[in-house]
Amino acid sequence: QVQLVESGGGSVQAGGSLRLSCAASGLTYISYCMGWFRQAPGKEREKVAVIPPFGGTPYYVDSVKGRFTISRDNAKSTLSLQMSSLKSEDTAMYYCAAKLFGSCEVDDYDYWGQGSQVTVSS
Repeated sequence: QVQLVESGGGSVQAGGSLRLSCAASGLTYISYCMGWFRQAPGKEREKVAVIPPFGGTPYYVDSVKGRFTISRDNAKSTLSLQMSSLKSEDTAMYYCAAKLFGSCEVDDYDYWGQGSQVTVSS
């Protein structure tokens, strides 16, 4: 059974930093695209950053470029999102997701975590 468990969310003031982590189990982690998505109240889910199975060039949504960094540790089956210079508009539930086939940038991910709340106050 595939499990993705997020941790590291919380509340922070604008300009601050947070690091999200995702622990994956029940899958051949190294074979999967991994990504971070977010959804704010009343808004559609948004792809934040994704990273290919063996590393390579990550994708970032324009609004987080230069502020967020996605990384993966294939030996530990973990995914991280380092978030800096946080803004109030970054407030959302953040989800870790995994996908086996197809382009990592297409949003048809197979498995999802339960989410971790990030709240940025101005």
